[in-house]
Amino acid sequence: MWGKLRAYEDKVSDRRIADLFAAAPMTDRARAFSVSQGEMLLDYSKTNLDAEARDLLIGLLEQTGVAAKREAMFSGAPINETEGRAVLHTALRNLDGAPVMLDGVDVTIAVRATLDRMAHFARDIREGHFTGQGGRITDVINIGIGGSDLGPAMATLALKPYHDGPRCHFVSNVDPADVAEVLRICDPATTLVIVASKTFTTIETMTNARTAKAWMGQAVADPAAQFAALSTAAQRTAAFGIDPARVFGFEDWVGGRYSIWGPIGLSLMIAIGPAAFRAFLRGAQAMDDHFRVAAWHENMPAMLALVGIWHNQVCGHATRAVLPYDNRLARLPAYLQQLEMESNGKRVSVDGADLMVDSAPVVWGEPGTNGQHAFYQLIHQGTRVVPCEFLIAGRGHEKELHHQHQLLIANCLAQSGALMQGRSLEAATAIMAAKGLTGAELDRQARHRVFPGNRPSVTIAYPQLTPFVLGQIIALYEHRVFVEGAVLGINSFDQWGVELGKELATALGPVVAGEAGVDGKDASTAQLVGFLRVNGA
Repeated sequence: MWGKLRAYEDKVSDRRIADLFAAAPMTDRARAFSVSQGEMLLDYSKTNLDAEARDLLIGLLEQTGVAAKREAMFSGAPINETEGRAVLHTALRNLDGAPVMLDGVDVTIAVRATLDRMAHFARDIREGHFTGQGGRITDVINIGIGGSDLGPAMATLALKPYHDGPRCHFVSNVDPADVAEVLRICDPATTLVIVASKTFTTIETMTNARTAKAWMGQAVADPAAQFAALSTAAQRTAAFGIDPARVFGFEDWVGGRYSIWGPIGLSLMIAIGPAAFRAFLRGAQAMDDHFRVAAWHENMPAMLALVGIWHNQVCGHATRAVLPYDNRLARLPAYLQQLEMESNGKRVSVDGADLMVDSAPVVWGEPGTNGQHAFYQLIHQGTRVVPCEFLIAGRGHEKELHHQHQLLIANCLAQSGALMQGRSLEAATAIMAAKGLTGAELDRQARHRVFPGNRPSVTIAYPQLTPFVLGQIIALYEHRVFVEGAVLGINSFDQWGVELGKELATALGPVVAGEAGVDGKDASTAQLVGFLRVNGA
């Protein structure tokens, strides 16, 4: 099927996307190459996909058994084969669906019990029943890294209009500047610290946790009384001094980058309240239900995945820009970097054989309109094609500034339109001739103003960024990553590429501290250690 897809892409590669609209009534093209789920719309009509290409891509889903793999995931089969684990983050948002059986046990019973415990704790904090040693909790610091940080940090910023609880802060980097800047603005007597580490051994997280505990201990008699843990390591959390009532565990079938839906989302729940958090889960659950039953051509995650496969594995575009026209989604591109690149950044298939096609694209981006004044220059006129994914809401939360939100919408739609349409040399020449230029200078100046166009984009539109909609968006991308990984035949749920650097960093710790020599280290590392020792004294 890959050969057929590449042959077809080669056949249509010179075709202009705009011509696909001209070949039929424009509304027909837009409608035929869009998918809805609830009130969310995915428009992928500004790509070079036509019905034949789409059918070939859907054939790829069928050839690689994606439907069976999808059912295996939802049913609790150990699809994370290198670690022998099920992949059941969807069970965390299964608020009232069918039982999910794993080893003869319905896991949703424990999931819902933990959710209830989280809600009780969050309400106690928000209503002032649980206090710090200096009074009502005013600040919550979430200390984690990777999925234990990116998810709650992204979602808490995204849902800022719904905040009616304590202020939330996030610390992830072992760079002391990260934790120091947060501690500087908090009162230790009224701060709750949440330590998010499944094993309670993650070196960056535990280093920051000990720093926060020492900071709090300078002001209160019992700093551990203002700590909670998101961990399954009960002995380690107890040794740290955290009351088991404030420890919220989650199973090994929840991967870090898929964990926002459970205890890792505690900081978000404290910020927006249990009811809004449940609405967040409902949005994801709705996307789960859609993904499981919708026909492929009407299936939003599947079609978003197929567009990505078309651009990356078939057309050879190595990067993907995620461009939310919503300032509160500023952390979404970083969140999706981890989701996509840690999940599908592999080089071998499940059976250990080398991949025959490229794996995940490089995912990057920033909110519009800021990006328009930065990297959009490359997207419009650079020599490489960068497929773009725009996100835009019909309305913002600032009702009094609706006219400004309309300007935001205009910018978003203008960018996707400009990427498709471009500007020809003839049009650029006419513009510059109208300014009085002639001859060689006219030609030179006109060439600087040519936009090649024919650059693909998709747009995800929704009424407003609510907890429900954010749940839809995140689940949409989760399932998109699953489909891409299933087509490639890789395990999207391990991350062995993270391990080697960790191992080397642990070994280098004593060397950097001057407690061990540089024997056996490469010359570059030895030189850098020497330089940094001298300049760190």
